[in-house]
Amino acid sequence: MESHTTTLSVVVPIFNEEETLPELHRRLTDVLANNNIPYEIIYVDDGSVDRSLVLLAKLHTENSGVRVISFSRNFGHQTSISAGLRYAKGDAVVVMDGDLQDPPEIIPQFIKKWREGYQVVYGIRTRRKENILKRSAYVLFYRLLHKISYLDIPIDSGDFCIIDRSAVNILKLMPERNRFVRGLRTWIGFRQTGVEYERGRRFAGTPKYTMAKLFKLAYDGLITFSFYPLQISTKLGFLFSLMAIVSAAVIIFLKLTRGFTPQGWASTVVVILFISALQFFILGIFGEYIGRIFEEVKNRPPFVIKTMLGFEEDEKIL
Repeated sequence: MESHTTTLSVVVPIFNEEETLPELHRRLTDVLANNNIPYEIIYVDDGSVDRSLVLLAKLHTENSGVRVISFSRNFGHQTSISAGLRYAKGDAVVVMDGDLQDPPEIIPQFIKKWREGYQVVYGIRTRRKENILKRSAYVLFYRLLHKISYLDIPIDSGDFCIIDRSAVNILKLMPERNRFVRGLRTWIGFRQTGVEYERGRRFAGTPKYTMAKLFKLAYDGLITFSFYPLQISTKLGFLFSLMAIVSAAVIIFLKLTRGFTPQGWASTVVVILFISALQFFILGIFGEYIGRIFEEVKNRPPFVIKTMLGFEEDEKIL
């Protein structure tokens, strides 16, 4: 594939994973060592408040291939992935979660597909070992996103993937702050394929992606990669305008032919309240898009780094 020695980067976002880190690192390094590829592991500490950063510093001391980025506060999972991609040096970059629900043992399958010429190889979750509420929410979200997005985002594909350097370089050029990485990954194009795997249970600790955070991630995906909410506003406006015209015509017809004027104060109030609520709903949709525009034009950095371990000084200013 290339004349020089192939190298691999692995980006792992970490947030309060002190219970999982030792086992995660052991399994990950075992897999990477068995593939005989020079590698680096970039752990991105997303403002952990437990001993995660202490453990990461220890791993860096024991293994020069471990590099650590630590944020000044919690900036979010998708931002952590983006930071790791910015600083990764490998010819290909693996992205995986830090809770061992993404099994490191799948990485060789990713590498095999990448060597076949695919620039993006993503994991497709065939089964989840989670509660029925979360499973149902994921099923609903992925199918809804696939239905209304202007992109063909693969169903049941998460952030677990391998990305070729050519694709990583494009992702690094994207400046938006509300990031939905799997959507951006689809948007860039290139030759892509999926690898099926069974998503396991969290190894230890409590889930960091609460239902509220999952809902926000889903919301970001729906707003960022679909104009459907705005189109709904237009369609609803047209529908209610049509209903108003028809209703007015019926009232005029009844008045002229039968001298009848429809009565009903209560029903009138209900209709007014319903239309008012609909207007506020539509304004809320507009406000969401405008708010995101406002966030982008402020042009703040997407994250603030507190500590970097294993990086040269010239790398830190990327």
